[in-house]
Amino acid sequence: MNGRVLRTELRRSAAPWGGILILGGSLAVLCLIDGVWWQGTTGWTAQWTSMAMWTRYLLGFWWPLVVGLGALYGLRDSRSRMGELLTTTPRPAWRRAALPAGATALALVAGFGLLVLVGGVQVALGGTTYLPLGWLPISLVAALALVAGAVFGMGVARALPFALTPPALVMLVLLVLNGLLRPIVEGERPASQAPNRLAQLSPVTPEPREMLLTLSGSVHVGQTLWLLGLLATGFALLVAATRRTRLLAVVPVLVGAALALLVLPAHARDTYVVDRAAATLVCDGPVCVTEANRYRLPELAPHGKEALRLLHDALGDKAPGSVREDTALRALGENRPLSADVVLVDFDETLMARATGKDLTRLLVAQGLAPNCRGHNAREGGGLSDVAAQSLVASWALGEPRLEPLEPREADPYSSAEWARADAAWEKLATLSPAEQRARIAEVRTASLSCSPRDAFSALVGERS
Repeated sequence: MNGRVLRTELRRSAAPWGGILILGGSLAVLCLIDGVWWQGTTGWTAQWTSMAMWTRYLLGFWWPLVVGLGALYGLRDSRSRMGELLTTTPRPAWRRAALPAGATALALVAGFGLLVLVGGVQVALGGTTYLPLGWLPISLVAALALVAGAVFGMGVARALPFALTPPALVMLVLLVLNGLLRPIVEGERPASQAPNRLAQLSPVTPEPREMLLTLSGSVHVGQTLWLLGLLATGFALLVAATRRTRLLAVVPVLVGAALALLVLPAHARDTYVVDRAAATLVCDGPVCVTEANRYRLPELAPHGKEALRLLHDALGDKAPGSVREDTALRALGENRPLSADVVLVDFDETLMARATGKDLTRLLVAQGLAPNCRGHNAREGGGLSDVAAQSLVASWALGEPRLEPLEPREADPYSSAEWARADAAWEKLATLSPAEQRARIAEVRTASLSCSPRDAFSALVGERS
């Protein structure tokens, strides 16, 4: 297969449409829709691993369509009624099959590669200094999945040259992916409704929710074996001319699946593992962040040290001694472990994402005096009463003349009622002696550290729970 013939195939066939679908459709979803892929440290342009995971996530939309496009392409000879003519030519069957398969593979890899390039450029320009190599297998397996799916669709259509073959394949792949192998989130790691080994045959990954999680090496190896078997079966079906050879063409995919099931992990805990290099703490004195967020340390360190000084003035010997990024894995809605000695920082929190300068210092002081067990992020939300209580204790520690909110006050009835309670608690706290004020703040902190359901305002005004 020379370059001239390949260029002709790319210009005059349906092969380029697969690459256009992958590139154009993915960019339309990612860039035109303000979804969760733009939020927090797991945004698709925040880190390299997250970018690779989000592009794999989109295979849930495109992989069935790619299989269908391959099947549609595989019907070309039967639709043009040239099958018998081509079989009489002296050219080997594998060379005839290699031309459309190669053109399709090139178009798909080019489209997916350009998508990864767009994401990679944005990640590089975003400021992150952490460049792992672990994202490469994630993207390479995704590209292999696209090629294997398309060639398999072509082979099935060549073996079953019917008009209903492409839509039937699309529906079958959709049913398998979304019905049996659909990834879900169970605990702090993704899981599936099917047994884990069987579910990992799907090239689709769930939306990334933890920046520090990545796919294990056994998953890459197992999925590669399975997809190579699928690719070999698809190509063998393209070449096969008799019923016997078509039956033998099924052997590679069965062998690949069997080998993959031996390699793939049996439990979700072994499927998604912590990237230890990314989770390594980098410190500037008492302020520490992960290696993945090292670029945030120059801004966080001075404000963290100032916050620790203010907390020592407010709490004395009971004040925390360090500021550290939260690296604990937890399920949605689960309380994060808190410590009296550490001020936890979560860059996924909406308040932390917006805070700069003095607002960052106020937020760290608030988190040190009234730590929040859930956080204020887009996936879990944060109670307004917690924000109001943190605003109150921060204003008290900074000696501000009035209550300054950590976020703008909204005008809706619920927000107005919560801030009215906060103003009333502030006025009552101001009437107490300095010693009594410190006692009330200490009581609020104790309740917050234990994740007590007691209302923070009740503790501030001295009411019983």
